[in-house]
Amino acid sequence: MPRPTAAQLVYGSATVVCTTLALLLLSGTESGIGVAIAATTGLALGLLVAVRLPQPAPQPRPAAHGPRTVSVGAPTRTHHLPDAFGAQERVPAARQDEHSLRR
Repeated sequence: MPRPTAAQLVYGSATVVCTTLALLLLSGTESGIGVAIAATTGLALGLLVAVRLPQPAPQPRPAAHGPRTVSVGAPTRTHHLPDAFGAQERVPAARQDEHSLRR
């Protein structure tokens, strides 16, 4: 179940308080049953307002396991160039020019 947003909490609480006060002032009741009915009505309206507010779009969650990879555009080409000891080193194509300049 998703957590309520700040807007839902604020609008729902304000509705409960305002509705309950308005019902108590307009009805002029002083009995315990009248106060309970006004409070219950205010609570029901507050819940209705909070539930009817639109929910924000859910954000995708990253995978819980495995490495995070980000792919932007075309895959990077790599070239195998020998290093100083003769072993093959994988160098991205963008770095090939600077690598060959170091020789």
